[in-house]
Order: sequence, then C-alpha cells, then structure tokens
Amino acid sequence: MKELELKYGCNPNQKPSRIYVENGELPIKVLSGKPGYINFLDAFNGWQLVRELKAATGLSAATSFKHVSPAGAAVGLPLSDIEKKIYWVDDMDMEFTPLANAYARARGADRMSSFGDFISLSDVCDVATAKIIKREVSDGVIAPGYEPEALEILKSKKSGNYNIIEIDPSYVPQEIEKKQVFGITFEQGRNELKIDEDFFGNIVTENKELTKQAKIDLAISMITLKYTQSNSVCFVKDGQAIGIGAGQQSRIHCTRLAGQKADNWFLRQSPQVLGLSFVDDIKRADRDNAIDLYIGEDYMDVLREGAWQNIFKVKPEVFTREAKREWLDKMSDVTLGSDAFFPFGDNIERAHKSGVKYVAQPGGSIRDDNVIETCNKYGMVMSFTGIRLFHH
Repeated sequence: MKELELKYGCNPNQKPSRIYVENGELPIKVLSGKPGYINFLDAFNGWQLVRELKAATGLSAATSFKHVSPAGAAVGLPLSDIEKKIYWVDDMDMEFTPLANAYARARGADRMSSFGDFISLSDVCDVATAKIIKREVSDGVIAPGYEPEALEILKSKKSGNYNIIEIDPSYVPQEIEKKQVFGITFEQGRNELKIDEDFFGNIVTENKELTKQAKIDLAISMITLKYTQSNSVCFVKDGQAIGIGAGQQSRIHCTRLAGQKADNWFLRQSPQVLGLSFVDDIKRADRDNAIDLYIGEDYMDVLREGAWQNIFKVKPEVFTREAKREWLDKMSDVTLGSDAFFPFGDNIERAHKSGVKYVAQPGGSIRDDNVIETCNKYGMVMSFTGIRLFHH
C-alpha cells in the first residue's frame, strides 16, 4: 500500500486528504477504525518518541499524544501503590507488565491533557496494557504488534471503531524530509540526533554529581522535547514526564505551565487528595476534573453548596495555599530539560519551586552566567548540551 485516503485533513473542510510515500510502501497496517490526519501526525511523532526512549534506556516506553505534542511520556518502571491510586489502576487485579506500567504513567501524569489521546507503544501491545487502554477515553494506538487477546480487547472499544495501527519497526525514513506551507515546499535533514546517558557530560555548575537515575530522566526529558511543539520544557521524575509545557512563545511561560503540571502531579499524591471521598457513580473524567479544580485556584467550583454533593460523599476541607506549599516543598530530585537555552535565571527560580535538582539545556545565552549562578544558589546540577531541539 503506497497511499491511504483519509476522510479529511486537519478540519472537515480540508479535502481531499491522504498519507502516502513516494518510494516503497507505507510502513503501517490499519487493523481497526479509520484514523484521521491528526491521528497519524500524533501516531508517527509518538512512535518516534517511544522508539528512541526504548533505545536510550533499554526500557519499554509509552507516550500519550494530543494535538501533535505529548501530554505524557514514560518508561516501564514499577508503579508504587500511590501511583497506582492516582493513575486509577489500583483496582485492576492483574500483573502489571513493564509496558502497562509505562502507559499508566504516561496517561496518568496529566490526565486532563491526556483525555482523548493517541497512544504510542514501543513494544508489542500485551493484554495488561490493552486492559488499561480499554477503560480510558482514547482515539487510538500505534504499536509494532499486538498479542491476539490484546487486539480483541482493543477492537471492542468504540463499538469496533477504535483506531489500531501496526507499524513496521524496521522502517527507516528517508534522510531528507519535506512539508508544504502556503504552496511552498520546505526541505531539511531529519533530526537523527542520538540522545543517551552520555549526552549530558558538559556540566557547568559547581555541583557535578549526576546520578544514574538523573541521566535517565534527563534523556527522557530531551527525547520528549524532540517531539514536542516548541518552545517547550519538560519536567521528569523517576522515569516519567510529570509536566510538559509546549508551544509557548515565551520560555518562562513554558516553564510556568510545565511547573504547574508537575506541581499538580505531586499534589495528587497528598493526603488531602488521596482522602477525597467521591460519590459512587462519578465518571472518571468528572473525577479528574474535580481534582484539578480542588487543587487549583477555582476550588469553590467544587466546594460550594449544591455542587460538592454531586461529587463528594463528604465535603472536603479547603486545600489552602499554605498547605499546598508545605506539601510541594517535599518534592525533590526532579529533572528539567529545555529545547533551547534559558535566557534568564527566572526559569531556574520557577524550577526550584517544583523540586528541580537536575537541568539540561543547550546553553549559549548571553546571560548564561546568570543562569549558572542561579543553579549554584540552589545546589543544582546543570548540563549544557550544545544542541537545540526545536520541533515544528
């Protein structure tokens, strides 16, 4: 198959639409559903991301994509009991495989953004992973293969219309890539930069102690940024992205956005949130939205009289700003990657509030000395990679 006709492009009025290759055959098989233009953009970007995460870490990897940027990305490290609870998989009586762990982490880090995601998996989709996917609102999945039982589980989603794509893992694209804007063709060499633990050797801060886990987390942050719409920054903790700021014009806005998402991830592990008692029939998306409001500035939307009774069995106490700050001060050993240099130390100041200890960025700003000085103030370790990772 050299080409696949699509229903429409980015929007229903954009017709005709197709994907195709100029030479050879498409490296995919559509096993179920009818993936659209944006589905394929998410699928192909996500597949590259998880393939590179697997190559860099040797661990199974998964990503949750929305609108051509990852909402989450992770490798298959074991889940703690608290992580199982905040990712809503603690009720699943099964053995969690590394791939299932990876997707639970990728989906669970930012559940608001991951709602209706397109999933990419580094390995053959197994039954445990399919069971997690089955219960989530998702547009589709791409993987190098599917166990027969896993495929049947996935085919049952959306009344048999769930998008399932199988990709040939041996496929190698051409070295030159092209796209058109306004009828004009752009051409560039593919970004084949290899990112691994050795990528972070140029440490420019006084503290130069980069742990093995920090190297893994920095690799995850950088590979995630490689497929995130720029400007972008990525906070990572223990093998998973916990906050991604994408597509902002200002880097400090990226850092604030990603930092807030990282904070929300940690606040969900607080006793105040873990102790919330939801009504029995609440839907998963409504529960996620309620938690997001409860830990944010609009908490009265779910605590006001007449509203809380539809969400909680018992009215929660207000999670005060002071109590949230006290909990967030316990967050530590977080890593932060940036796809381009930090122009000011304010990015580091904001990162510090979210427990960042390890930083990787290209360097090259005229204010590098200020950024380094700010890192030194907090005992952070910062690596200059010398490589920009813009993605558009």
